[in-house]
Amino acid sequence: MKIDGSAIRTGMVIEHKNRLCLVTNHQIGTPGNLRSFNQVEMKDIKTGTKSNERFGSSDKVERVRLDEKTYQYLFMDGDNLTLMDNETYEQIYVHKDLAGAQIAFLQDGMSIVVQSHEGDIISVRLPEKVEMKIVESEPVVKGQTASSSYKPAILENGLRILVPPHIEAGTRVVVDTQEIAYVKRAE
Repeated sequence: MKIDGSAIRTGMVIEHKNRLCLVTNHQIGTPGNLRSFNQVEMKDIKTGTKSNERFGSSDKVERVRLDEKTYQYLFMDGDNLTLMDNETYEQIYVHKDLAGAQIAFLQDGMSIVVQSHEGDIISVRLPEKVEMKIVESEPVVKGQTASSSYKPAILENGLRILVPPHIEAGTRVVVDTQEIAYVKRAE
């Protein structure tokens, strides 16, 4: 499906110069009275080579349709994630690098979306939000509770995030896996 260059967004897979590329970042710029452009940072799926391109609204690119299937995460075996198809109970193995930084949020039994193109696995996507436990946080400084300041805290997976002052160690919180950021206190 052809789309305008201005419609390219992060997470899309496009065909550019006869290569499949995953868009890792984009920024729309409007310099003065000139036409706007979309500055796109992308990564070649096969080679991992990164490149930057500038697309205008008159440029057309091919957006690649990906097949998506949900699997259940079972365990890590060396550098591979072992996933199970919930319908056929067939197991597949996916390299952990396809999960990127989100791999720190993997939990046993988690549902994961695997994206593929013509039978080749391209990426692994975890849920956008997960529930985690705070194992360590700094104590509240007197007078800081009324302000909108945040304090550092460490999650059970070892990642450091910023949380509101009222969140203490032992509290379960919802974390955005894309931004690696606090969302809210878990219910």
